[in-house]
Amino acid sequence: MSSDDDSETTRTDTEDSRFSVERYSVVLNRFVHGVEMVAATVFAILFATGVVDLMLQIADAVRNGNITDPLVVIGFIDTGLLLLIIVEVYQTVLAYVEENQTRRIVQLVIYTGVIAMVRKAIIFRTGEYATVQDALIAAGAYALLIFALVSLLFAERVYGDDTPLMAG
Repeated sequence: MSSDDDSETTRTDTEDSRFSVERYSVVLNRFVHGVEMVAATVFAILFATGVVDLMLQIADAVRNGNITDPLVVIGFIDTGLLLLIIVEVYQTVLAYVEENQTRRIVQLVIYTGVIAMVRKAIIFRTGEYATVQDALIAAGAYALLIFALVSLLFAERVYGDDTPLMAG
């Protein structure tokens, strides 16, 4: 074998190796994309199931006369906010699937956090804690998290680049 044959074989082996890696990368990307779509589908199904469940809860409360009970109404609000969190997570998964800008994904994560913390604040009950001090610590932590999330949202809107905010 000549020296030219060896260099030709090495070049072909390198090209074959690169081609194999690229093919594997394409197959792996398709797999991940498929899993992301499955995750989006699961969240869509969870949302639809939750909406039906909320409607059934409201109908049951109307039928039983409990619709004016503040705790029952707070339960509806809690469920509704949980459904909004599911929608935000669904939109975040779709943003990943559609390979949207990082800014959009960050916005969705912040919105999800704000909704989750507002939900926690709405359903917060001091009686669920062993001591008043425990309740006060939890309330302070919730307030700090809400403040931090709102600050992040404000900073993102004010100091983010000039690309348009979330398109509907």
